[in-house]
Amino acid sequence: MRARLTKDFTFEAAQTLPSAPEGHKCRRMHGHSFKIEVSVEGDVDPTIGWIYDHADISAAVKPLLKMLDHSYLNDVEGLENPTIEEMAAWLWKKLQSQCPGLCEIVVHETPTARCVYRGE
Repeated sequence: MRARLTKDFTFEAAQTLPSAPEGHKCRRMHGHSFKIEVSVEGDVDPTIGWIYDHADISAAVKPLLKMLDHSYLNDVEGLENPTIEEMAAWLWKKLQSQCPGLCEIVVHETPTARCVYRGE
């Protein structure tokens, strides 16, 4: 049996989007309550009954949250233009080797706006 496991995380951060069009409101400093969903997919181990331990995902994400939470995202190496698209790809690169079966990263910047990234 195959299944997908998703773990959610949140953090608060400020940002500017320097590559946004001139006059766009996101060029000014602003902040969001971000939500990240990290999903792994694989075969369910018949003995244990799961694909992957949630704690392993949390352990992989914890140092990244420490870098991001209550930070100015533009100061984080690789996030100089921290759109949610760039953030999702950045997270993928950081987590891919630590989360076998990583299949999707979703970054929410508001309750109604998000980016889905599948490593493509």
